[in-house]
Amino acid sequence: MKFLSHIVERLALAVLLVGGLGMLMSMFLGVADIVGTQILLIPVPGPRELTESTMVLIVFGALAYAQIRRAHIRVELVYFQMPPRIRAAMDVITDLAAMTFFGLILSEAISEAQYSFQIGEATAGLIRFPLWPARFVLAAGCALVILQLALHLIQDVIRIKTGEGLENDPLGVLQKVE
Repeated sequence: MKFLSHIVERLALAVLLVGGLGMLMSMFLGVADIVGTQILLIPVPGPRELTESTMVLIVFGALAYAQIRRAHIRVELVYFQMPPRIRAAMDVITDLAAMTFFGLILSEAISEAQYSFQIGEATAGLIRFPLWPARFVLAAGCALVILQLALHLIQDVIRIKTGEGLENDPLGVLQKVE
């Protein structure tokens, strides 16, 4: 279990870093386009198309890493007033709901990615960027989030049985919440 958690964390970090590089590329290309258009009167082709494609990488690349850190938004007003077993049960419900949600997105993302690849879908514009890689990234990001949620589900069920909080992780693989 610890080994699988370590692999998922490394994959999530790698995808997060690639998303960060995509954000940097979009930012530099956007600045170059603004400077080129406003100062040099020569627009740079393709910043909109590149930004559209990298947005998926940026968002879905960060989801799994945020889940590993349990950094998604939650209403803590009630959560931290509960005993550890109730908190763990609330986390189980959240894990199951999130797995259902991302499972639905994943099933559609796989269908869309396959179709996009089959037809060679690309952006319309001066530079035609293929769209199918972004669709596959969306599917991979969802799959990685679901895998991490499954790991958290197992850990949360163990927490219900042991009564341990997140700070006293029974498997030694959870991140401490700050």
